[in-house]
Amino acid sequence: MQIQGSGALITGGASGLGLATARALAAAGAHITLLDLPSSAGAAMAAELGGTFAQGDVTSPEDAAAAVAAANERVPLRIVVNCAGIAPPAKVLDRDGNPAVLADFERIVRINLVGTFNVISQASAIIAKNAQTESGDRGVIISTASVAAFDGQIGQPAYSASKGGVHAMTLPIARELARYGIRVCTIAPGIMETPMLTGLPEAAQASLGQQVPYPARLGRPTEYAALVQSIVENGYLNGETIRLDGAIRMAPK
Repeated sequence: MQIQGSGALITGGASGLGLATARALAAAGAHITLLDLPSSAGAAMAAELGGTFAQGDVTSPEDAAAAVAAANERVPLRIVVNCAGIAPPAKVLDRDGNPAVLADFERIVRINLVGTFNVISQASAIIAKNAQTESGDRGVIISTASVAAFDGQIGQPAYSASKGGVHAMTLPIARELARYGIRVCTIAPGIMETPMLTGLPEAAQASLGQQVPYPARLGRPTEYAALVQSIVENGYLNGETIRLDGAIRMAPK
């Protein structure tokens, strides 16, 4: 599908993978809308890209609907990239062997999984009503899982469950939305240079990078963005989760 002239909504677009994706799609000619929290740098980043900032929470149907409407205002919304998410540790037992705080588990799953589903649902309702392109397409929805969906580490049951859910729902959603000409894919990144990791000491970042078979380094947000662009432009990619991880398989801890 052609990126030039398409509307693109990126959640978590004020930083990290989302911002790199927004920059790549804007450079390719898309009209960008960033959905991120009011406390984020979303307004400044949207202004830099000549786009729109839709402040809000991905778990809110009202906020997601407003962001989708904003993204569909100037040109038809064709591209949705779900990058919003959190990754705090949440073990089953605490250090004293007591049960985990259930609310911590629920919060991670709600933002990462329920929030992704919410945006997909709100966006697809609009995209399905837009006119088809010459090739019969209406849009592409790309979500973000993680290699933790497949080889999660100790302390990641909530994060792994949330990202495993994103992976698991990709195919059924792709099958459902096929009738509307909407493709659905997911990217499962490995260890990436996101704000969470770049805040670590350089020695720690290098140590993490050395765990990657090749290339032995952290993944770059621009590499994630390049894969997003490839998925959008390759009309036969659908219903698939693609690992972007340098062939790493995570150790238990």
